[in-house]
Amino acid sequence: MSNMMRDGQIMAQTKDENLGYMSDMALELAQMAEDTGLATLAYLFRMAALEASTANTELGEPDDLPHQVTSH
Repeated sequence: MSNMMRDGQIMAQTKDENLGYMSDMALELAQMAEDTGLATLAYLFRMAALEASTANTELGEPDDLPHQVTSH
């Protein structure tokens, strides 16, 4: 039983790191888009960064996540 719990914690930790990375990357892309004069694109990347950081804090309750995040 403890083995399954440990695996779940490792997966949650990996998901945390991935979302943090996505958030940082989106903010970097937003800055690059802004520097190039692409304000709309910069805005979209900032929204993506916000989505990732919000998802990061709500990992404990996956049912509360907005469904549009998963649709590509």
